[in-house]
Amino acid sequence: MKKTIADIDVRGRRILLRVDFNVPLDPNSGDVVDDTRIRAALPTIEYLRERETRLILCSHLGRPKGIDDSLRMAPVARRLSELLRSPVKTTDDCVGPQVEAAVKALGPGEVLLLENLRFHPEEEANDPDFARALASLAGLYVNDAFGTAHRAHASTAGVAAYLPAVAGFLMEKELTFLGKALVSPDRPFAAVIGGAKISTKMGVLENLLEKVDRLIIGGGMASNFLKSEGLEVGQSLVEEDYVKTARQIMERASQRGLALLLPSDVVVGDRFAADAGRRQVSVKEIPVDWQILDIGEKTTEAFVDALRDCRTVLWNGPMGVIEFEPFSQGSHRLAEVIAGLEATTIVGGGETVAVVERLGLEGKFSHVSTGGGAALEFLEGRELPGVAALQDKD
Repeated sequence: MKKTIADIDVRGRRILLRVDFNVPLDPNSGDVVDDTRIRAALPTIEYLRERETRLILCSHLGRPKGIDDSLRMAPVARRLSELLRSPVKTTDDCVGPQVEAAVKALGPGEVLLLENLRFHPEEEANDPDFARALASLAGLYVNDAFGTAHRAHASTAGVAAYLPAVAGFLMEKELTFLGKALVSPDRPFAAVIGGAKISTKMGVLENLLEKVDRLIIGGGMASNFLKSEGLEVGQSLVEEDYVKTARQIMERASQRGLALLLPSDVVVGDRFAADAGRRQVSVKEIPVDWQILDIGEKTTEAFVDALRDCRTVLWNGPMGVIEFEPFSQGSHRLAEVIAGLEATTIVGGGETVAVVERLGLEGKFSHVSTGGGAALEFLEGRELPGVAALQDKD
């Protein structure tokens, strides 16, 4: 376990807080479109403000190549100030004399948001001089950006070489829920894995094979498994290099006595579009010129039945093309069922979280992960540089 801000005396200290404010902006107005990640950091920010810390926030935004005025942090600061109901100061850079002066001028409980870290290539290069410059702004480093913890950047790992480093509450929550699921889950433990590509989930599937009691596979990636069984999948997305791998996963599951559930029926479309022709067919009857766009009703109910008595459920990846309403029904049904279980329920992945939020169910899940790629790497069993850099609890 890692030390958190609750384990040390933070009162009155000057704190560098790494947050994940990589949020979507409206291309016309520049305003924040989705403030989920900003809201997720509020418990840490408010805890530290209440203890009269001088709070210096830093984050990246987008993937700029040098300074990009469309990716400045000012709109994020405006939204954060609205949520805090308190002014949030900004700077035109994240290091340098102007920043140092702004930091010195901070009063107790005040918040300063530095400019986009990635305006400096030294951030992603984990340049020690850049990390040292960031560290010089404060006396304590707090990482609350689990979503960037898989990157060994100056602000996620490098700074910890120069400052005492502990976790914020969001980081702690992510590590607690995901960690317990991997190490000591309440059982039965089911993982529902979907999404378009099997290649992005291979490490997760291989690691979970040894940990779950039931593995449920849907979404575009299921096509690889169906094809590995010799079935016709039409024009469905298939990653040919992974068809053999899918077969190996099924064989390993069988050797373990693990219940691995695949679609038995699917909703197919005659093209990739919201208004495509739509049919529900058995996986043995997929037309050669159609493509799988959602799981079918029988499959959905089979998946639901497999989840009803589970005590831990991890869901990452939608069951169909959720941006097309006619092909989002399988994902919606699973979201509603999982949200109603008396179990530890964890949802992760941008598209999956979008389904949960669209249905207004986020408050009914035990944990909604903001981790993205970091959560996938954690579930693969890999060490995250941004986590490894934090101090361990005694």
